[in-house]
Amino acid sequence: MKSSPRRGLLLGLAALLLTAHLPAQADEQMDAIHKRGRLKVAVYNNFPPYSDAGKGIDVELGQALAARMGLQAEIIGFLAGEDMGDDLRNMVWKGHYLRGEPADVMLRVPVDPVFAKDNEQAHIFGAYQQEVMGMARVASRIPAPSGSAAVALEVFTREKIGVEGDTLADAFLGGALQGRLRSNITHFKSIGEAVKALKEDSVAAVMAPLAELEGALVGETRFAVEEAKLGELNPKRWAIGMAVKADSEELATALSSALADLQKDGTVAAIFKRHGVTLRTH
Repeated sequence: MKSSPRRGLLLGLAALLLTAHLPAQADEQMDAIHKRGRLKVAVYNNFPPYSDAGKGIDVELGQALAARMGLQAEIIGFLAGEDMGDDLRNMVWKGHYLRGEPADVMLRVPVDPVFAKDNEQAHIFGAYQQEVMGMARVASRIPAPSGSAAVALEVFTREKIGVEGDTLADAFLGGALQGRLRSNITHFKSIGEAVKALKEDSVAAVMAPLAELEGALVGETRFAVEEAKLGELNPKRWAIGMAVKADSEELATALSSALADLQKDGTVAAIFKRHGVTLRTH
């Protein structure tokens, strides 16, 4: 049925009013944050060196972002859910029935277009680190992890290597060399436990994200710790950033500006250096 000119006009006015109302909602959100005087920053619990027991890179970054915006930081630690989509729902755009309202921003979120498309209720942006896979090893027994996996990893048909279970490192090593390494892969509940086994000589190497290995081995000189530059490894690197609710455009703009300032003046680099972690921006 053909709509009347009056109906078309009313629909057009309604759309215009709705569009005009969106910035007001954003303004109200920022007004509420400034009135509160605190930026609620969600960080993972038990995720050193990024965040653990109220300390870490993400904790300090959240505090620096808040300070640059003229706010105090309220750090909200939480345990990881079944997947990161759950974490975004609970901490960014909906909230949790036990925790209550979501935070203003969540840190350590993959800045990836496919992941972002699967989680459209959140706005993901502001990459502050490029993660890479790494290896900590007894240099006298284990060669540098570079080149072809078939050559570089052949040593683990004889030597043991530790990984955190159900991770990229675990899956990669389990599939390497047609599965020939599986009997020498030792699984641990955490990277910290794997590193402890390395220090105790129970394994000759540990494979994990490089930043986590660097953080766990700060001040330790007995082991080589470096990027695993293996040709078959995919992804080679992945960006991590932050997330806000999808309609929080003004907040995202303010956080992006604050992050750019902190990157430019060296604050972000200083935070990573304090924790013994290499900052990679590209």
